Amino acid sequence: MAFMFLLPVVLLKKRGLSFRSISKQTWLRLIVLGLLFYAATQGTMFVALAYLPAVIVNLLWSFSSITVALFGILFLDERPTFFQWLGVAVAIFGAVIYFYPVSFPKSYRAGLVASAIGILANTGASILGRDINRSGELHPLLVTVISMGIGSIALLITGIYVQGLPSIGLKGWAIIVWLSVVNTAIAFTLWNYTLRTLSATESSVINGTMLIWVPILAVVFLNERISIQEIMGLIVAGIGTLIVQLRYPSTLSRLLGRRSTK
Repeated sequence: MAFMFLLPVVLLKKRGLSFRSISKQTWLRLIVLGLLFYAATQGTMFVALAYLPAVIVNLLWSFSSITVALFGILFLDERPTFFQWLGVAVAIFGAVIYFYPVSFPKSYRAGLVASAIGILANTGASILGRDINRSGELHPLLVTVISMGIGSIALLITGIYVQGLPSIGLKGWAIIVWLSVVNTAIAFTLWNYTLRTLSATESSVINGTMLIWVPILAVVFLNERISIQEIMGLIVAGIGTLIVQLRYPSTLSRLLGRRSTK
């Protein structure tokens, strides 16, 4: 639905949004991006939410910023500063506080496996998406429409094959329309815009601020309970993600930046 919402916008706004100018190699990369970012990442997230509380899925997904930072060094030559690595360490410590002592019920296993696959898929998508968008070759809206169309169609076919066509009521359609227009069409277009100017790590960390909002909304709308220890863990993890995003103008940070450039 989000793809069908954005496609007419691209077709009507022809300036800078031509499908014909895209090379075969770029088409291949957009196909891979769609399968990773929309089919794999979003699909595994919904599977994880079927087995795990929303707060836990949210916290696990925040580790994408760490894997993105590591893979960003290898594939994008984008090296986090000392303070950004410090923020990553603080975020991990917050997760340890949240889960301590580490003990997961057997019913959580499928959700944890789905989360692990989703985090890796999201990492690959963030790296590939950053590489495509930072070149400035394609308009972010065009990147969104093509990759979303490919990934969403693959995910829809998979969903129908696995579960069949569902019976959806009025409330369900209202939720789907909201998710399609606001949370998917608009949100992912903005995401591709950020990847033009922000590094993959920084974009991933901004996305990680969901650590703050998801627990609040989960308590209000899903009646999920959060203990004092879990709140403390979320706060520490949130501070870590904030540190990663901030760029300190210190001498040490500048020196590390010069070394990484060399």
